[in-house]
Amino acid sequence: MKKSRRDFIKKSAMATAATYLGAMAFNPKSYANIVGANDRVRVGVVGFSDRFRSSLLPAFLNHYKELNFDMVAVSDIWKRRREEGQAMLKEKFGHDITTYVNNDALYSSKDIDAVIISTADFQHALHTVEAVRAGRDTYTEKPFAETMDDAKAALKAVRESKKIVQIGSQRRSGRNYYAAADFIKSGKFGPITMVELSWNVNQPGRWRRASLVQEIKEQDTDWTRFLMNRPAEAWNPRKYLEFRLFWPYSSGLPGQWMSHQIDTVHWFSGLKNPRSAVANGGIYVWKDGRKNWDTLTTVFDYGPANDPTTGFQVTFSSRMHNGDENPAEIYYSNGGEMNLNTNKVSPVGGLQERFAKPMNMSANLLPLSDLNLVAEKVIASANTGNDPLTSGHMRNWMECVRSRKEPNAPVEAGYSHAIACIMANAAIQTGMKSIFDEATQEVMVGGKVFKY
Repeated sequence: MKKSRRDFIKKSAMATAATYLGAMAFNPKSYANIVGANDRVRVGVVGFSDRFRSSLLPAFLNHYKELNFDMVAVSDIWKRRREEGQAMLKEKFGHDITTYVNNDALYSSKDIDAVIISTADFQHALHTVEAVRAGRDTYTEKPFAETMDDAKAALKAVRESKKIVQIGSQRRSGRNYYAAADFIKSGKFGPITMVELSWNVNQPGRWRRASLVQEIKEQDTDWTRFLMNRPAEAWNPRKYLEFRLFWPYSSGLPGQWMSHQIDTVHWFSGLKNPRSAVANGGIYVWKDGRKNWDTLTTVFDYGPANDPTTGFQVTFSSRMHNGDENPAEIYYSNGGEMNLNTNKVSPVGGLQERFAKPMNMSANLLPLSDLNLVAEKVIASANTGNDPLTSGHMRNWMECVRSRKEPNAPVEAGYSHAIACIMANAAIQTGMKSIFDEATQEVMVGGKVFKY
């Protein structure tokens, strides 16, 4: 009788879905996994942050009905954020939302299948460890980790759990980036000789929360739980709310913006991490008590660890002044360039035959032909959930939660960009060259392991 009842419920749900599909003229294949409310994927929010509400939530809303997902809970250690999250999610999804004062309480519930993690930068890795050990799939915002200890712990936990973890590196779900990766890997571009990355923003209030700093009270949150494995210190509302300005809670520019762009270097080249990094910069404009630089240039050396004569250079520059948030990513070969602002391959700067011929140089070094990678404009900064990168990335995660296939940005991608960010930060914090020890998987400065 129980089996007959389950069959009846399943068939009724499928019939309802089919009627809805016919009315809405959707492709039935996209609903292949919908078999009723009992199979709905129930998602909890870990950290009701600005990033979640402005980008991740809109992206989720684009796809949740079709893929039979729902958002049912929010965990946040600050009472105000819990209440705001509950109210907004209740309005968006049309049902009650359960709130949890911390993640221990969240994971004690049997009603959560997966979580979206959008907490402070330094918490991402450890919150991912908590989630997968509790048996939940995760969408984990970048940066994946800000220390190698955290990165290694999270990588190990995810691999052991075999849970679906999508790192929030949304370029990995962009058609133009796939086209670029395919073009480089085909050999048509030639060996990469240099990459120039930049991300400039002129917004004095970026990462500042001046009014909230005045309003938050220590008794309304859990400062000890916020600190996690960082050194104990007295309550500091600025470090709680403006964590991106203060190490060791965030590396700032590397973790926030470079993590996106350096990820494409790893993807396109097949290299997992830089060999070395140096950095220069400072706090030149915003003298507001921050500790993380507002102006930065980092120079990386990439190539096989066992062959220092082969490789290429990558530069990342960023300033939080005189900028229009139009991130630039330009890849160079000896035959030309690939510009991911315009999504075009061109012979600009490529070796010309009149210079190559007298040197008896190979014809494959001659200029590239003009090529459009894709037709559409891509929003590289991806700050809203309605841009194709974030929306497509969220959808990919949701589909993989159902199919159990590897997502576009697996945990290994997060681990690799974390290494690059930690190397940049090590150079920033010490003023010295950092290198990566492949054997120990540690970032080294002056012969010592970089910590904080």
